Amino acid sequence: MQFEWSYFFSLFSVSDFWESCITVIELSALGWFIGMLLGFLLASAKLSTARWISVPASIYIWFFRSVPLLVLVVFTYNLPQMFPITRDVLSNPFYSGLLALVVTEAAYMAEIHRGGLISVAKGQKEAGRALGVGLIGMQRLIVIPQAFRISLPTLINEYITVVKLTSLVSVISLTELLTVGQRLYAQNFLVMETLSAVAVYYVMIVTVFGWLFHWLEQHLELNNRKPQTLDDTALTRLRATLVAQPSTAQRAESGPGSAPALQLLNIHKSYGQHEVLKGINLDVNVGQVISIIGPSGSGKTSLIRTVNSLESIDKGEIILFGEGFIHAGDSPNAPQIRRGVQRIGMVFQNFNLFPHRTILDNVTLAPRYHGRDKAISEQRAYALLDKVGLLAHAQKYPHQLSGGQQQRVAIARALAMDPQIMLFDEPTSALDPELVGDVLKVIGDLAKEGMTMLIVTHEMDFALSISDRVIFMENGVVQVDASPQTILADQCGDRVRKFMGLDHGVTQQEPVRKEA
Repeated sequence: MQFEWSYFFSLFSVSDFWESCITVIELSALGWFIGMLLGFLLASAKLSTARWISVPASIYIWFFRSVPLLVLVVFTYNLPQMFPITRDVLSNPFYSGLLALVVTEAAYMAEIHRGGLISVAKGQKEAGRALGVGLIGMQRLIVIPQAFRISLPTLINEYITVVKLTSLVSVISLTELLTVGQRLYAQNFLVMETLSAVAVYYVMIVTVFGWLFHWLEQHLELNNRKPQTLDDTALTRLRATLVAQPSTAQRAESGPGSAPALQLLNIHKSYGQHEVLKGINLDVNVGQVISIIGPSGSGKTSLIRTVNSLESIDKGEIILFGEGFIHAGDSPNAPQIRRGVQRIGMVFQNFNLFPHRTILDNVTLAPRYHGRDKAISEQRAYALLDKVGLLAHAQKYPHQLSGGQQQRVAIARALAMDPQIMLFDEPTSALDPELVGDVLKVIGDLAKEGMTMLIVTHEMDFALSISDRVIFMENGVVQVDASPQTILADQCGDRVRKFMGLDHGVTQQEPVRKEA
């Protein structure tokens, strides 16, 4: 039996096919979009630490990924027999099919979203918390945009699957492509020709939407963004618009009887059975620069991460400018902690810049989130980027900068909140040796301006040259708390001098002189 080509081509002028194409597009688009939204909520619920939230979400995903869609379509269509109140809606094959698709796709898309969410680096969330961004703001501004980019290729593939799955709704007599085809070949028995035309219609729908999704994917791909460096003319014009900025260091009142900027009282911290901080006591006065040194595993990083509540404390108290700030057992979302964190800036070892935002957006994100005017925030951001020597790169993305440049942007981002205390967690350890100097110069400039700083570092020369006090930690306790001069005078024991390499004639830098 010959293939009837003339009949095959005539099927592309049949109005019922084109009307059913619209039905397929509507059904698949709505099913995909609503399923994607519900899937995200399910994924977030499954990742929740609260079992009363995560367990029901897990059961839903398990069950509806196990039930065949065909069974679900028929069940949904007949649901009014059990619940007559649903008859007005579910007696319509379109709505029955849509509900079955959404329920099924939500389960599948939940796992796609979960993969995207767990792919967002932990450091991104920590950077948001260090900037005082709340849970909802964190999801909206930082996590979801990155997770969506990661999940997008799989979500696009799932849409193609949904288009093809719409054919199953034909069992409840929805007039879609397969239903029209079945009616035609039941009349003329030209099965191959009719089904071939149906296949072509599906291919056309998938191809058109595939092109649209491909464009969206390419548009969102950060590696396709060309670096935008401002030329000298643009820089001159931009600098002319910048108003005089206040000193970056936010000085608090200091003098006889004034409270220290920071007080750590009997701080204990354990990870399981391993106690990393064993009763740390530390006072930091306004304008002081304190370098924290010690061997790996001594508790240095854990210590400064407790200062802005990135790590909880098991025992003790942290006082900020004379006011209660963090107590053992406090929630990170406690009001006094949220307020205090905004007064503390932090620079991470691995930068933790937000990769989906430009350099300018990275610096302005926190001020704008906290309600500051957009124009003023941008002016401040441009001034800070100029301060760290990166004004020309304001419109670039983090991946288009070197490691040293990214770290300087991270410093500018922390300073944009006008903090009174700055924390640095090994700011140069992830950099190539030739990039270290630029970052250390920026930190040195802050010291000259009188910024109160705690710096965890392995740069021994730098620590001795910039610090008012050097703290040596080992085994979770402070072994030495002394001035650089005292250490250089060999008054702190052989252990510190050996760790710092002072027994080998290390050449020291000139001390940083702070402004009066």
